[in-house]
Amino acid sequence: MADRPAALFALGAHHLPDLYPPRSMHRLQQLVRIDPTVVAERFDTDDARAALASADFLITGWGCPPITADVLDLAPRLQAVLHTAGSVKALLSPAFWERGLAITSAAAANAVPVAEYTVAAILFAGKNVFGLRDRYHSTRHFTLAEVQTGVGNYGRTVGLIGASRIGRRVIELLRPFDLEVCLFDPYVDAAGAAELGVRLVDLDTLLRTSDVVSVHAPANPRTDRLVGAEQLALMRDGATLINTARGSLVDTDALIGHLQAGRLYAVLDVTEPEPLPTGSALWELPNTFLTPHIAGSHGNELARMGDCIIDELERFLSGRPFAHAIAASDLDRVA
Repeated sequence: MADRPAALFALGAHHLPDLYPPRSMHRLQQLVRIDPTVVAERFDTDDARAALASADFLITGWGCPPITADVLDLAPRLQAVLHTAGSVKALLSPAFWERGLAITSAAAANAVPVAEYTVAAILFAGKNVFGLRDRYHSTRHFTLAEVQTGVGNYGRTVGLIGASRIGRRVIELLRPFDLEVCLFDPYVDAAGAAELGVRLVDLDTLLRTSDVVSVHAPANPRTDRLVGAEQLALMRDGATLINTARGSLVDTDALIGHLQAGRLYAVLDVTEPEPLPTGSALWELPNTFLTPHIAGSHGNELARMGDCIIDELERFLSGRPFAHAIAASDLDRVA
């Protein structure tokens, strides 16, 4: 239908089939005129310039080039950007906000697998799965009737640093379990914590009292090394640190010292630097479980992000505000 608004994909073309598989692409094309064979990985090509001239929406994702003032000048009809990924910080120039354009992202959809990974890590940590796995491998033996002391998730205290989208999803997923959840977040007050069903504490208290500490704060200058040497020293012997946020939030060298001493455990999906250098002690420490930044959306989880963006587009076209709208004032509080 010619009266449908026009949209342009701007992202790494190799991501498109996973983000918008045939079912999702069909749904998207019922809402807007969009050509899946025209994907702008650069905005300075003839095809991209022609598509920008008539585009009402940009559907972006990983690999999208920066949306500068010059790009916006090429898109006089542009109403909104719908980002099929999480962070938009590197995507937008100040000119975007000056023009009053709308933007949303699929950060909420990407939060789902990160929260699922985190909850799995919390429950595994409580059962000492990683330590007992290594002992089983080394001894090749266990006694069936032997009760493992100091193991279990009943009544454990889990401390969450940050009530981000991911942090809130973790809180929701932990509700069925017999755990006490405490939270540190300077942007959450007592009423907000009560609504979430968690105990609000300061950072030092959280670190001192938690059996498992999970990091869910954004990376910015204020959170750099948020969990530093002094904070790590407060953690209980045998406690586990989980980081699925950004490696910069944790002092890597200080953490290595505690891990080498055998005092703490760590589950790290992100590190600083990333990837780790081949000589890092983290590779060899038996009390460290490393994964290659996989907590976020991968494989068939990418389609959830595409569906989230289509849902947002439907809302916008029906005259409703985005459910996951982003404002310039949010940028210092989000990833």
